[in-house]
Amino acid sequence: MRVVVLGGGICGLAAAHRLARAGADVVLVEGSDQLGGLGTFFPWRERWVERFYHCVMPTDDDLLALLGELGMRESVRWRRTRMGMVVDGRHHPFNSALDLLRFTPLRPHERVRFGAASVLLRRLGRGLDLDHTRTEDWLRRVYGDRVWELLLAPVFGAKFGAAFGDVPALYLWQRLGRESNVSVRGYPEGGYRTVVDALRASIEGAGGEVRVSTPVTGVGDGSVALAGGEVLSADHVLSTLPLPVLRGLADPAVAAALPDVRLPYQGVVNALFFLERPLSGHYWAPVIRSGTEFDGLVEMSALTGPVDGRHLVYAMRYTDRESALYQDDEDAIATRWTKQLAGLHPDLTSAEVHDVRVFKAPFVEPVYPLGYLARRPPVEVAGTRLLLATTAHVYPAVTSWNSSVGLANRVVDRLGDAVPGSADQGGHGHQSLQGGGDPRRG
Repeated sequence: MRVVVLGGGICGLAAAHRLARAGADVVLVEGSDQLGGLGTFFPWRERWVERFYHCVMPTDDDLLALLGELGMRESVRWRRTRMGMVVDGRHHPFNSALDLLRFTPLRPHERVRFGAASVLLRRLGRGLDLDHTRTEDWLRRVYGDRVWELLLAPVFGAKFGAAFGDVPALYLWQRLGRESNVSVRGYPEGGYRTVVDALRASIEGAGGEVRVSTPVTGVGDGSVALAGGEVLSADHVLSTLPLPVLRGLADPAVAAALPDVRLPYQGVVNALFFLERPLSGHYWAPVIRSGTEFDGLVEMSALTGPVDGRHLVYAMRYTDRESALYQDDEDAIATRWTKQLAGLHPDLTSAEVHDVRVFKAPFVEPVYPLGYLARRPPVEVAGTRLLLATTAHVYPAVTSWNSSVGLANRVVDRLGDAVPGSADQGGHGHQSLQGGGDPRRG
């Protein structure tokens, strides 16, 4: 069986890895010059550095299992990390009950309620129809109006834009399940490039083909047209491309068969600072009402250690790809954000900022509507040989490398007996494409 996989992010790589290991004839096609999707990287002083920040959580079972298959699970370095918050320009640690009791943006009784509610939030959500419950409505009930307006609304607005209050509360509940208030995070030794390289080696070692710098110009029923005029034929095409991108490539018959799910997507603008020293030492710190365009800071070196003696700090802003910020010049963003970072840390001198790089990604996070579980598209496009494995399919899981690997597993499982030897791969159950089961489940 021949399968063409569209997209060389972690979902496409994981799917091609499993298919090739199971004996399928696999061709993975990536339009850019690099594999990894949001896990791409760039050279810096003879090292490779990720354009966007990533970490492994102890609960990332699918990703950890994949790393195990690659012989890389033991390469994950685990470290205890700390969180901070910057509110109205003031820095606060946010890790312990004592930190919360000293958290002056909230009144004393609000701090107590916040702590109790946060501990019980997962339990409070059990049995509720959170898929049809607005995040704002649920969190206002649990935390109170003032905590929502002062603290939580800015955080959710930073992630989801103007529709932040309407996102189903189920998404937050699932996120808490992934993070589980655990401060331990992991990072693969050598960075995420080592994972990408290992997946490519696995695919090619099993007889599969990986093509980069190969833009797709058309997608038909069992065919993929490439720039330059080549057409690949396949028994199945597995697309990991964002649905808006796939719609623009599909021929009329395939486009008509695609699910009518049109989600807005948040992109991201990300600035990476190479600093002489750490800032606060907090791995993650939301930035609220502090005169910055970015709304969060990740001190990656708190998890990874310095790179060539420099401390890495990511500043980010999730935003629509049509926004003025997203369209702005990278150098202009770097200049402004460097000044804004110095405004938050007045002791940071210009000599301590060795380099700034700005990167953008247009399709990072779908903004899900209420009741999306029932509207989530199936992975099989009816009447075609096209399968889908996109961020529109991972809900209610949090968009992450772990959820992308889990989705790849489930979609490959749908091929069932059509893949020779697939029953032996990865310990996953399989269902035939012709056989029962709801393709939206799991």
